[in-house]
Amino acid sequence: MTDKSYDKHWQRSIKMGFEKEPQRRQLQKAKKQLKPNHQPKPTRRRDWLPEAADGSDDFDFEPVERIMPRGERERRRTLLATALVDMTESPSTSQEPPHYVEVSHLRGTVVEVSSGLCRVDMAGQMLMCGLRGSLSAEDTGFTNVVAVGDEVLVSADSSGWGVVEQVQPRRTILARPDVFHSHLRQIIVANADQVLIVASWRNPPLWPELIDRYLIAAERNKLAPLICINKIDLAEDLLDCQAALQSYQALGYPVIFASALTGVGIDSLREILRGRTTALAGLSGVGKSSLLSAVQPSLQLRTGIVSEASGEGRHTTTQVTMLPLTMGGFVVDTPGIREFGLSGLSPRDLIQFYPDLEAVATGCRFANCSHRHEPACAVKAAVAAGKLPLTRYDNYQKIYGSLG
Repeated sequence: MTDKSYDKHWQRSIKMGFEKEPQRRQLQKAKKQLKPNHQPKPTRRRDWLPEAADGSDDFDFEPVERIMPRGERERRRTLLATALVDMTESPSTSQEPPHYVEVSHLRGTVVEVSSGLCRVDMAGQMLMCGLRGSLSAEDTGFTNVVAVGDEVLVSADSSGWGVVEQVQPRRTILARPDVFHSHLRQIIVANADQVLIVASWRNPPLWPELIDRYLIAAERNKLAPLICINKIDLAEDLLDCQAALQSYQALGYPVIFASALTGVGIDSLREILRGRTTALAGLSGVGKSSLLSAVQPSLQLRTGIVSEASGEGRHTTTQVTMLPLTMGGFVVDTPGIREFGLSGLSPRDLIQFYPDLEAVATGCRFANCSHRHEPACAVKAAVAAGKLPLTRYDNYQKIYGSLG
């Protein structure tokens, strides 16, 4: 190679080096955004060194071997392509290094969650987000990292996608035991203000025990409980409905008698939802979606029918979703929950959530009375004398037995 051709080759190499430097910087930044806590794996060393033909230790290869994991080549190509696109969209007109805009952390509210992804409301603009790999539900007692209603910090750029970087502390939660791990709980809704317990008078029939379970769960998690009895148009006598719920009203629980079919009680329901975040809870088929559609027809929710053979409803709502109300506030429509556990609640503490029974329990002979089989129990005596509702006492016994 002549001196002249060598100079040209050297100059071309230097020029290519300058041209690739912005690519290297952009590629490094893309890697940091994806895995800020990523630590490079140490190189894999060869401890074996076969003898050369002449018996010496001189070889043409390095004793350090870099192993590229499966898919690493494709991942690097994708990163490089992304970096090049970003450079193309923001070309530099000078010889100075390009200016990189730091990713901003924005606050939003999770309105829907689905297998590793979530939809976040960013002040009225929806953003689909993934979850940062460092986020984990381990040691939290819950199975899910994020839940509908969570306030989150999100990093977003011009690509139209975001990443949930952090979940803010929750004010309230509504959770149920995990199906496969009874010692863990699944968060249904986070940061709600109140729980609207929806039951129906018929189809399916009123289930007071489930109402009590929701009331206990709401009070344990500092959520204001509300009760709505739907389908009162199916009642032969409205007085029967009112009598069945009189014990709840006497304790100060708000009770609304409504019908999504006739519109009775919808105005009252609309007022208690206004300006607050409300989680709906109840069996499938009680008419949660129908009531919400009556409150705000523009929601266009799916509704179903109740099986005449079993008296049970179908799951028309299959996913927890937070819906905005035009009058202000949000409602969280949840799938129908047939069994609602009260994990972590001691049987001895159950009486605290039955204030009508607890007020009488001070007259029991034994301080640790369970109010089930002990002699001289003031609670059982009050029930026998008609001073306490038999339904409430029966619910207490059933729930007490399930907590063992």
